[in-house]
Amino acid sequence: MTHNRYVVILGCGRLGSYLANRLSRDGNSVVVIDKDEATFRNLSPDFSGFRVIGDAGHMAVLKEAKLKKADVLIATTREDNVNLMVAQVGRKIFGVPQVLARVFDPKREEVYAQLEIDTICPTSVAADIFLRAIANDAAKMRGKSS
Repeated sequence: MTHNRYVVILGCGRLGSYLANRLSRDGNSVVVIDKDEATFRNLSPDFSGFRVIGDAGHMAVLKEAKLKKADVLIATTREDNVNLMVAQVGRKIFGVPQVLARVFDPKREEVYAQLEIDTICPTSVAADIFLRAIANDAAKMRGKSS
């Protein structure tokens, strides 16, 4: 990701805080939104961005995060429905050029794709890696038996 982008991250759990710390360290302007103030402790001491406490389902919270200025919106909460709703609002109402959302249920990826929202599905990603590992191991075993 290029530097000096304005990135809004929804959710400050393990994934959101990790992304916020990395993107901030790389020189991007980062705003993290979370309704639980305690999650901001996940941010590193050198995090130079902003914290917005509130429910991203409320337009006032998204306005406070200056979502209209954002180059990128990343929705990382544990709730697929929240991520989908905020991603849609970011794309359609605030006109954010790049919108990414974590989605746990692989069946929902198609819905996001129809709404022009890029997704990362940890379930699908992990399954693909496991299946590749099994296939590679099986190939090694076949190689040993010949």
